[in-house]
Amino acid sequence: MGSPSVHMQITVIFAVQCDNYLLIPLTKESESLMTAGVDRFAGIDAFVSTAQAGNFTAAAQALGMTPSGIAKSVARLEARLGVKLLHRTTRRVSLTPEGEAYLETCHQVIEALQLTEGALSPSDRAPRGRVHLQLPGAFGRRHVLPELLALANKFDGLDLSVAFTERTVDLVEAGYDLAVRIGDLADEANLVAKRLGTQRLVICAAPSYLQRYGAVLTPEELMHRDCITGPRGRQRPTWLLRVSDQRVRRQEIYPRHEFSDGEAMLAAGLAGCGIMQMPTWLVAEDIRQGRLIPVLPDWAGGEMPIHAVWPQSRYLQPKVRAVIEMLTILSERPGSGFVP
Repeated sequence: MGSPSVHMQITVIFAVQCDNYLLIPLTKESESLMTAGVDRFAGIDAFVSTAQAGNFTAAAQALGMTPSGIAKSVARLEARLGVKLLHRTTRRVSLTPEGEAYLETCHQVIEALQLTEGALSPSDRAPRGRVHLQLPGAFGRRHVLPELLALANKFDGLDLSVAFTERTVDLVEAGYDLAVRIGDLADEANLVAKRLGTQRLVICAAPSYLQRYGAVLTPEELMHRDCITGPRGRQRPTWLLRVSDQRVRRQEIYPRHEFSDGEAMLAAGLAGCGIMQMPTWLVAEDIRQGRLIPVLPDWAGGEMPIHAVWPQSRYLQPKVRAVIEMLTILSERPGSGFVP
């Protein structure tokens, strides 16, 4: 680990960079551990990743280790500290009260290190490391993935881990660096959001469905028709309708078919399985070709915002900053899907 003077310098750096962090003073006991060659930071990455992921397997995948290696690393950390940090079951792990306190301090120290490294590194440093992203299914594949792959080809040190899903998850708990979300954002104090654009919606159905069941004349009919929806969780499914005075209201619908992906919803609609409310970028060509017909056109025009969101931190890592800058440039490009 080096001489005591080196560790005293590290402690001073923490004090300069972080006014509100819990700083542990260099005591005779800790100094003796350093001179004895004990790595006081061993196991911290494994512990933090396990606490965030909720199990050893996911933590192992994030750190490129084996689950048994992660478990042993955490066990050695607990043995050195003399306290139990995690409750273990066959499927999940959870924090003990001591583990919660230790995790909070670990987050503070890690952020302090990131701040210090950021201050010491050139501002134009190339992004490196693995960036964990969550993207909406169809939108992410069509509009974001091509530019994301180009970014990875531009920077050899940038590695990608991308999940496509319409479900909203806790980014910090799931270990994501950044997500693109479509729709109104929940009030999450631990996240930063950047508005990228808007998605305009249209209600439509295949000619075969309308010939079989007839046209939809009023919004209230949607409560009794075969509607195709995305993941709805525990909330009652509704669609956004624009009323005559340009206000938007929510209309309850009957969700006969539910899919986790926009492409699957489109396939079901084209097959005549029901009515769907879809973004114009996804169905515009099918409407032009007559494969889909707009439904309730006088009520069309509902819109949903598109945001990039990431965990709040005093230091934004170059790999995350590079993706945010790429998304910002992409969102301003005509035909990118971020502008109706």
